[in-house]
Amino acid sequence: MRQMAVWMDHDEAKVFHVDAATFDEKTVHSPNHHVHRHPKAEETRTHNHPDDEHRFFHEVVGALAEADQILLVGPSVTKLHFLRYVQKHAPTLEPHIVGIETADHPTDRQLIAHVRQYFNEGPARRGTPA
Repeated sequence: MRQMAVWMDHDEAKVFHVDAATFDEKTVHSPNHHVHRHPKAEETRTHNHPDDEHRFFHEVVGALAEADQILLVGPSVTKLHFLRYVQKHAPTLEPHIVGIETADHPTDRQLIAHVRQYFNEGPARRGTPA
């Protein structure tokens, strides 16, 4: 069974394939923000192109295509926006998403340890229905 986790925020998604002994990681970067400087106020404002989030999520979906089980992790609402994107644009991936958790910015090693524990415990031991 191919178990994967994705830690994501608005800047990047780190996709991990984890098994008992090894892991591999792929990072998908969000498209660069477009910075516009107002010449008089010398303010810096950041604006995203309307399709940036969709391109970002499309790349993440591609990185998760072979997953049997997926755990979504991240500090912000980006993971929930990603879930909505999957529901609308990649519905065949949705049943593979088995959990969504909030986590700030763990190190890769901390995240890998958590993912291994998450998948080893199984839904019955976490108190969720199978």
